[in-house]
Amino acid sequence: MQSIRQVLMIPLTALMLGLFALSATAEPAERAQVEAFLEVTGFDVALESIRLSADAAPQMLGLQAEDFGSEWKRLVSEVFKTQLMHDMALDILQKTLTEQLLTHAADFYASDLGKRLVVAENSSHMIEEDGLKSESGAQIIEGLNRIGSERVAILERLNRASGSEESSLKSIQEVQIRFLMAAAGAGVIELQMDEPDLREAMQSQEEELRANLRQSALEGAAYTYQAFSDEEMVAYAEALEHPDMQQVYSLMNAVQYEIMANRFEAVAERLRQMQPSQDL
Repeated sequence: MQSIRQVLMIPLTALMLGLFALSATAEPAERAQVEAFLEVTGFDVALESIRLSADAAPQMLGLQAEDFGSEWKRLVSEVFKTQLMHDMALDILQKTLTEQLLTHAADFYASDLGKRLVVAENSSHMIEEDGLKSESGAQIIEGLNRIGSERVAILERLNRASGSEESSLKSIQEVQIRFLMAAAGAGVIELQMDEPDLREAMQSQEEELRANLRQSALEGAAYTYQAFSDEEMVAYAEALEHPDMQQVYSLMNAVQYEIMANRFEAVAERLRQMQPSQDL
């Protein structure tokens, strides 16, 4: 099971509203084009991997997925249906992804380097063994630092270009708040603080969380891209730094994040029938 910080989430707020406004003045992509876009970029597999974060839901309530027995697996299979999440992404992207942005991203990922990157990223997304990427990645980073390799700085540049740190930080806060509020509304838990206090408590831990996210992202990148050369990683970073690709990644992150929060809220509603109320 991946921790919640490995599959990220923010709500449909200012970013998505801004992207909807953008689509009103630019030519939107056709649904068939968006479908092809999901596959060529590997975003369809990233969406599927959201289910690997499901076990984080009971953990937020001080429980373990095992506490629910076979019922938990059934809940996850129903709430995190691949086709459902796929269709949700299509619905949002068809309204927000312009032909220009779609073409720019698809052209890169259809290249030889892009295809190989998607294969590596898809494989990395679907790793279910807890800690494998972080442990292996940490060992790789340790070795690179020992020899003074420039590779670490290149991977850090790549992570900055993808915008993962800031979105990860917001995602953890928002997914927890939305899930806890939904669980309280469903009568699964009784919150001892209201939403503003909950947000303040989470914000007080931001710096430590940010440092942990930065390290986790670095370890993940070291593991995922270990078969690629430094030159290929620089080329990837440059591709991600292009303004069009920046917009595409902001959009994909927002879509993935919204779907995850939506599914966690659905989990909270289903837990009403599976778990007696408890204080939190």
